[in-house]
Amino acid sequence: MENKKKVLLAFSGGLDTSFAVKYLSEDLGYEVHTAIANTGGFSDEELEIIADKAKRLGAASHATLDVTGDYYSKSIRYMIAGNVLRNGTYPISVSSERIFQAIAIIEYAKKIGVDAVAHGSTGAGNDQVRFDLTFQILAPEIEIITPTRDMTLTREYEIDYLKNHGYEADFKKMEYSINKGLWGTSIGGKETLKSEQTLPENAYPSQITRTDTETLKLTFTEGELTAVNGKEYTDRIAAIRAVEKAGAEFGIGRDMHIGDTIIGIKGRVGFEAAGPILIIAAHKMLEKHTLTKWQQYWKDQIGTWYGMFLHEAQYLEPVMRDMEAMLETSQRNVSGTVEILLRPYSYTLVGVDTPFDLMKTDFGEYGEVNKAWSADDVKGFTKILGNQMKIYHNVQKRNGKAE
Repeated sequence: MENKKKVLLAFSGGLDTSFAVKYLSEDLGYEVHTAIANTGGFSDEELEIIADKAKRLGAASHATLDVTGDYYSKSIRYMIAGNVLRNGTYPISVSSERIFQAIAIIEYAKKIGVDAVAHGSTGAGNDQVRFDLTFQILAPEIEIITPTRDMTLTREYEIDYLKNHGYEADFKKMEYSINKGLWGTSIGGKETLKSEQTLPENAYPSQITRTDTETLKLTFTEGELTAVNGKEYTDRIAAIRAVEKAGAEFGIGRDMHIGDTIIGIKGRVGFEAAGPILIIAAHKMLEKHTLTKWQQYWKDQIGTWYGMFLHEAQYLEPVMRDMEAMLETSQRNVSGTVEILLRPYSYTLVGVDTPFDLMKTDFGEYGEVNKAWSADDVKGFTKILGNQMKIYHNVQKRNGKAE
């Protein structure tokens, strides 16, 4: 009996990957194994449904790979430390997830010993690059198969193909594509394909249930969220979910991201990310009180670059570890509690309470009184501070180029 080649398919249970299971086994003759890498966006019930679909499609085996812990410890905590918001808006939800899903899939592929690995990314987005690049770096000896990208197929063709091979399911095309994750939910629809429209209220998975106001207190310990409204969390992921729940009730964290893709085209995607937006806003305010001017300046540069590299599939680039080291050490005094007032669609950062507050010093109070210098000290300092500019303007004037 001829031994079949083995392939591991990154399986979501949707139409494209369902088609891929049958196509890889029936047309290409592979022994198909499936796996889903969960970074916190799936419930236990949803994961069971996906596993059942894989079984009914004829997968030789199916694995659920929980990488939520790695996703937090190796990515989210650095995105918080760097206050990472792509284009000042988007908390890099899907971008960061995909890298860790790809790593989990390819490591599992090596573990079970397959000849090929497959994914269902199309040829029009960023995910194809994220999966391919990660697979190529970590397992260059394993072939990559991409049926959805390589074949020009319609939904109707895929549905008919599955029916003809004994598999029927409700593949109703949803009006909006939803990609839910621990660090935000992305939303695509007809409005995101045009520059002049935004998403309607009913497009958001989390609907507003609160029209009053609420005070939310977030406590950070060396840059990590450790308590919400006084309740301590040793599980950082549970803390993030608690903030997400509180903010989502008010419809906070909704926006439209417009950005440049890895493949060179611009794209729009709607999102809701109450947890990430509130956590980053509170963290950044706490840093304003606890970091020096130059710590904030260089952290802003590093945070922007870190987010850019993460978005563009460069997580495995060694410089990322260097940036993480800088971000980690920058958090040694970022401890304290931030108070936020929540209201429908918006919030106000009220204030902070931290023993590392650089405003609370014996040197003076801005605009009020100084205790560590005299008026004459300031006069002398100002003269010296202006020397370079004075020299420049004097030379300009001497050469008839006074500005």
